[in-house]
Amino acid sequence: MPSVQDLRDLLLRLDRQSYGAYKQIQGTYKFPGFTLLIDHVQGDPFAAPSRLRVQVPQAGRTGAEFPLELYRSASRSIALQDYLNRQFDQATQVSDRRGSGNSGLIGILRPSQQVLDRSSILVSAQQVEARFTVGLPARGRQILGRQAAELLCDDIPEIVDRALRYVNLDAIALQRHVEAVEDADWVRQQMVERGLVAFVADGAQLPRHSGVDDRPLKNGALLFQAPEALRVAFDRPNQGRITGMGIPPGITLIVGGGYHGKSTLLRAIALGIYNHIPGDGREWVITHPQAMKIRAEDGRSVAGVDISPFINHLPQGRSTSQFSTENASGSTSQAASIVEALEAGRRCCWWMKTRLQPIL
Repeated sequence: MPSVQDLRDLLLRLDRQSYGAYKQIQGTYKFPGFTLLIDHVQGDPFAAPSRLRVQVPQAGRTGAEFPLELYRSASRSIALQDYLNRQFDQATQVSDRRGSGNSGLIGILRPSQQVLDRSSILVSAQQVEARFTVGLPARGRQILGRQAAELLCDDIPEIVDRALRYVNLDAIALQRHVEAVEDADWVRQQMVERGLVAFVADGAQLPRHSGVDDRPLKNGALLFQAPEALRVAFDRPNQGRITGMGIPPGITLIVGGGYHGKSTLLRAIALGIYNHIPGDGREWVITHPQAMKIRAEDGRSVAGVDISPFINHLPQGRSTSQFSTENASGSTSQAASIVEALEAGRRCCWWMKTRLQPIL
């Protein structure tokens, strides 16, 4: 297997050649402590970036060495992989633009406030694999070989060292991240077994920074407090007892004046099917995994849907048991969406603004 020095020498030989010559670097290279795989080389500096992987063995003096307890279950494995993706994303900030287009940029899946099962990081008992993209450096359509050698042979080892080795990470923050996700999945399971469709914890910080920024509002946010009539409690396996509002099955209305948080609460519940990172403020807003949000869609097409449980006695005696239209009203579209959601196997539906309707 070619070594990191072989890759460096090759890139230096390619310096100032036409961009297509980069295709020669595709392959697998042995680095100290990990393997670099160049799976796809872009054909142009303005094309989609090249696709690379690194594989770091778990064992060994320079191995990843993540304790098995951090990925012993599906919940913990997803949480660990999400945390490493965030660390890798932060570590890529060491790379700079080198040349034209996206030259010199290293990128991985951009993390959000949600913790999701992704394929950008894979952790097993044997190794940790990271999948990312690299913009190979060029000036115009001419290879910048020296900059490419720095990028692939110097920057990537630094990123791997900072983001994919347990010894270099904040062990306390990582443990908290994993336990929070595991606890959230446990609460979701218990909530379903207790017949609830949603849970909002006391102290949850629901408002967001802005309509285009999903981070929590920094100043002026009121923390959620459950009404006593709906208060429930759970004893989480890692972080202990938590209390909050449990929404039962049936029809629940959320009402109030303007600027009182109705939409904020409903948006948080809508995203409660996903786990959130610790500190998001909504990490303990948890929703039935088979829930679905719908909305009024004036003018949508409806074809052969039985909306008779909601609407009857239409003008001209039209049947609602096999209802079709190319221009549904708001209420008709809501009724059709609920029926379609149930046919798709959803157990709970809600719609925004002032109405919430869990159905079990």
